[in-house]
Amino acid sequence: MAGGVDLVVIGADGGPDRAFGGSARAAHGARLLAEVLPGMCFDTGAAGCRVAVVPPDADANAMLTAVREAAQHPGRWLLVCLVGQLAADPRGRRLALVTAGSTPDNAYRRGLAWDWVVSAMVHGGHEEALLLVDAVADRDTWAALERGGGEDGAGELLSYPRVPLWGRVGRYAPGRRGRDAVLPGGEGSFSHALTAVLRGGVPGAPAAVSVPDLQPAVAALLDGGAPARAGAGAPAPPSGAPGARLLVPPQGGRLLMRNRAAVRGALAGLSLSEELLAVLWRESAPRQPPPA
Repeated sequence: MAGGVDLVVIGADGGPDRAFGGSARAAHGARLLAEVLPGMCFDTGAAGCRVAVVPPDADANAMLTAVREAAQHPGRWLLVCLVGQLAADPRGRRLALVTAGSTPDNAYRRGLAWDWVVSAMVHGGHEEALLLVDAVADRDTWAALERGGGEDGAGELLSYPRVPLWGRVGRYAPGRRGRDAVLPGGEGSFSHALTAVLRGGVPGAPAAVSVPDLQPAVAALLDGGAPARAGAGAPAPPSGAPGARLLVPPQGGRLLMRNRAAVRGALAGLSLSEELLAVLWRESAPRQPPPA
């Protein structure tokens, strides 16, 4: 079985145009994910994770190139993170991540098209793929998403994804009305919640946790609460804020992440190397990956 994880992190700063203020913290969110995710991959750790972090002011071609190059590697998992603001095409059928230097008139044409990213991931050489999304959408783009599936709305891209999705898409109003919005990469965002859960772990969960195992704890933080404990009752679907949509990962993926909380109590006060921590994590983990 081919090994390794390919991680591509894209935090796109839309630039100074007020209409794209929702991307102001995207670069910060990308840095958080790039710092935390590699070392949390249970089977590989940081040593087995190839990481590509695209500059926040890069154009769509550079972003797509990074995804395509990572997808061409034979490996076990391909993780792509999109952080920033989404724009819809004039007909409201397609989405793009807003890139630097965009204006309201050309944001979709200049942006990184969602279809391009998904197509590169689908045709890659990995056994599994996961698209992490921390984004906001303005009024028109949100309306396109709300129209749901079918060929008449961009909501099809989120409702019937060709690759598994995990994340949050929220509404954003430019100008003063958007001052209190949860910005991708900022406090209360998916990037912020996910990295906090990975750093702190999930009390009561095993040493190796799947993405669906992490979802309740991430959702609890998005709702402004404490991370959920393993075995807790399933909460009502959270939003993280009014006018937000969570993208919940499906069951059955075999990507396992390290649970820091699983060994913290037993190792309190001890100074341990990363190598020994990895052994301890593996010793207390399931011997077989969850079924696909």
